[in-house]
Amino acid sequence: MDRMKELVSILNEAALSYYRDSKEIMSNFEYDKLYDELKSLEEDMGITLSNSPTVRVGSEMLSALPKEAHKIPLLSLNKTKKPEELLSFLSDKEGLLSVKLDGLTVALTYDKGELLKAVTRGNGETGEVITENAKAFMNLPLRIPFKKELLLRGEAVISYSDFESINEKIGDIDAKYKNPRNLASGSVRQLNPQITRDRMVNFYGFSLASAEGRSFSKRSEQLLFLKDQGFSLAEFKIVNKDSLEEELAYFHHMVTESDLPSDGLVLGFEDLEYGRSLGATSKFPKDAIAFKWEDEVATTHLKEIIWNASRTGLINPIASFEPVELEGTTVKRASVHNVSILRELGLSKGDEITVYKANMIIPQVLDNLTRGGHVEIPESCPSCSHKAVLKKDKDVEVLICINPHCPAKEIKSYELLTSRAGLNIEGLSEATLIKLIGEGLIHKPKDIFTLAKDSVKKDKFLDMEGFGEKSWNNLVENIEKSRNTTASRLLYSLGISGIGSANAKVIANKFGSDFARLMKLTEEELKEAEGIGDILAEGYVEFFKDEGNRNKVEGLLEELIIERKEAEGHEVLKGISLAVTGNLSFGSRDEFKEYVEGLGGKVVSAVSKNTDYLVNNDSSSLSSKNVKARELGVKVITEEDFLNIVNEMTKE
Repeated sequence: MDRMKELVSILNEAALSYYRDSKEIMSNFEYDKLYDELKSLEEDMGITLSNSPTVRVGSEMLSALPKEAHKIPLLSLNKTKKPEELLSFLSDKEGLLSVKLDGLTVALTYDKGELLKAVTRGNGETGEVITENAKAFMNLPLRIPFKKELLLRGEAVISYSDFESINEKIGDIDAKYKNPRNLASGSVRQLNPQITRDRMVNFYGFSLASAEGRSFSKRSEQLLFLKDQGFSLAEFKIVNKDSLEEELAYFHHMVTESDLPSDGLVLGFEDLEYGRSLGATSKFPKDAIAFKWEDEVATTHLKEIIWNASRTGLINPIASFEPVELEGTTVKRASVHNVSILRELGLSKGDEITVYKANMIIPQVLDNLTRGGHVEIPESCPSCSHKAVLKKDKDVEVLICINPHCPAKEIKSYELLTSRAGLNIEGLSEATLIKLIGEGLIHKPKDIFTLAKDSVKKDKFLDMEGFGEKSWNNLVENIEKSRNTTASRLLYSLGISGIGSANAKVIANKFGSDFARLMKLTEEELKEAEGIGDILAEGYVEFFKDEGNRNKVEGLLEELIIERKEAEGHEVLKGISLAVTGNLSFGSRDEFKEYVEGLGGKVVSAVSKNTDYLVNNDSSSLSSKNVKARELGVKVITEEDFLNIVNEMTKE
């Protein structure tokens, strides 16, 4: 009984976090293992606790969205991981096997051909009303041909590619979303529908609850009816006992290749009348069952624990082991998360361990079969070599770097340095930089350009998950290409306060490419450049007064070849007035303005008879500025036209 109570508490906490807060505090593998243990104990004891997850559906809710009871309750499904249990369930009947997408379940109601209501699954009995958000789903029909009441269920999901695209725009690695399911859930349950729209949520129907005045004999007929109404559907196939194994293999391959997140399959009886005749338990309908693939587990040997520094200061352990094949890919590393888990697993070099991919994606250490029990906790940070200390955070032991200037904490500065407008090193994405810096392959900016000279660093690079000889060769080639650069690019890449790409060009045009001179410019000299005022000049001078900054720049100068360019000082756009509308590829409006003003020109907010040009990449636009320009005879030019004008004037 004590163990049952403990399991109920653990599982309910995990479910509450997952369904209400869209946060995972344990993997699906761990949850299912504990759930099965509880279910087995209940069967052995003949006792089921009132708050057991085996008899309750979903979780209580907490949000500012209005609540509403479902007209037809949304019960969860019984589940299995064993194909033979699917076969036993199906017996000699015909079934419909469909993908179980991993997002947020939503019940939709249509009436008179229009979307009337959208409600989340919630606890199965009551959900949250998200009608306005549902109208922002990318592929949801707001009007359908069927004019009577229609109730259907489906999954609101975000594709892997859209998930990655959204995460790429988030600078802070710790603010990135953990997985598409959590992001979809949070996006659907927003109070602002625009956020739902921006997150590119899609809806895939998986069942018809009712269609007024229509009757169906087969489950597939219901789905085809929904397809005729314009709904996207989760993929399905009709199966029998002879074809079930083959179709399971098909779906197993399909979901690993699909752009849509999935956490299993659903098998329901094709004959609807037969399915209804089976009835339901208090928790599960008896006409369908969910299937989850057994996580593929492999046995291997631990080579070492690698310590990786993060921008938050946490130094995280990573298990490096002999390569194994999991879910069709070669895996040789897995996160151990923190020191507490490391100690709990009793990991030591040479241990025989089991590993798996959580949700067929994220490599995890499942167990340690030999438990050598001795891993030395480092006393210094792998990224900066400064002191590392052990701390307790909510009863979890973690290792922390206490150096405020650790390179791992300054990923943003390295991103700027290698960006397209900076030194333009292709292949050094934020994720790659985090790995290289976190594992100590890069300690200072100069190290980027000396990577190829260090065979030990190359071996470490090749051992990192997702990297190989080709990645290394491409990176080295791109680094070599970036050695030839300009003074303005280097100035911009240093992250001097207020010095964007436009101001960097102004300074380089004014004072030339001799970096020894650029580093010694006074405030008075800088203020001679167009657009450089007191604050920018002061920040510039202060930057180069700092010994650490000077050392960083001098180290880079040892590796870079700066294009020679004499100081210009003439203002080619002097007396020219420009207005801007629409999108620019130049950068932000502020950067464009800085660039124009740095060349003596002026950017105005409105078009008037005194405006020389309107810069607009869409000349056919009906924007107010375009209309005004045509009325006044102001010439409308594209961004490319503008840059050509500047180039011609510069030649003169």
